[in-house]
Amino acid sequence: MKVSCRKAFTQELSAQAEMNPAIYAIATDSRGSVTLNDFAERLPDQFLELGIAEQNAVSVACGLAATGCNVFVCGPACFLSARSYEQIKVDVAYNNTNVKIVGVSAGVSYGPLGGTHITLNDFAGMRSLPNIQVMAPCDDVQARALTQYLAQYEGPAYMRMGRGVVEAVYKDGETFEPGKAKLLREGKDITIIACGEMVCVAEQAASLLRDRGIGGRVLDMFTLKPYDEDALIRAAKETGYIITVEEHGVNGGLGELVCRVVAENHPCPVRVIAFPDEEYMVGSGKDLFKHYGFTADNIAAHAADMLGV
Repeated sequence: MKVSCRKAFTQELSAQAEMNPAIYAIATDSRGSVTLNDFAERLPDQFLELGIAEQNAVSVACGLAATGCNVFVCGPACFLSARSYEQIKVDVAYNNTNVKIVGVSAGVSYGPLGGTHITLNDFAGMRSLPNIQVMAPCDDVQARALTQYLAQYEGPAYMRMGRGVVEAVYKDGETFEPGKAKLLREGKDITIIACGEMVCVAEQAASLLRDRGIGGRVLDMFTLKPYDEDALIRAAKETGYIITVEEHGVNGGLGELVCRVVAENHPCPVRVIAFPDEEYMVGSGKDLFKHYGFTADNIAAHAADMLGV
């Protein structure tokens, strides 16, 4: 059964909040889009609706955190990561405040609404701030596990996810350690590194490569900060070729992270599949993925081209 990451997140957050009254959820006129309605009904004393006021929501969250609460500010990623960036930078990151920023409908989930609602620069912005962890679950299992982690973790974090239902990548009970990439598939010819909902596409591409006799290693870099430098260096040394795939702009995301680590430690060819530095087209997420090459066929074609086969 397909489940959206946002639904898995709110279900797990409700369960954690029932056990811990110090956990609060704040919405920005977004309880429907985040799927927080059930949380608000079951735990009204641990829920705040701030309306379309993302800056205020982050500041209020920091005030609650100062009293010992663990606060989750939830809303569309496009607004939380941009409109309230100053508050996240100063109030959350610089002060190392126990606030979690949870951006839903990230990437091109809101593609039909145009550039104001597309979120393709949040990795770059959040990764540049001190103290804050940055994570992107790929399916409902990982979203639940990371929510459990954040419910126990004391410190700032940014977690982003898409809007629609997603294919399962992991089985129930899988464990995850922030800062450690998950090896989904072994391979010695090329490594495909992905994060968020592109992990499933990377897996599909590796299956296509396997059918051609090419061994594609697949790494899920579900935390971009902290990140698994050792896994990246091993991939460069052991496979010699790397492709990165991310639902993010080409500047400041997973691709640039990988390129820096590889260049500093074991240079090898790296190809970055990300959204180009340009004004983006308007359309559904599916149409935009196809237009910009976020498909298993295109990833596999890039791998074959790099390997010269």
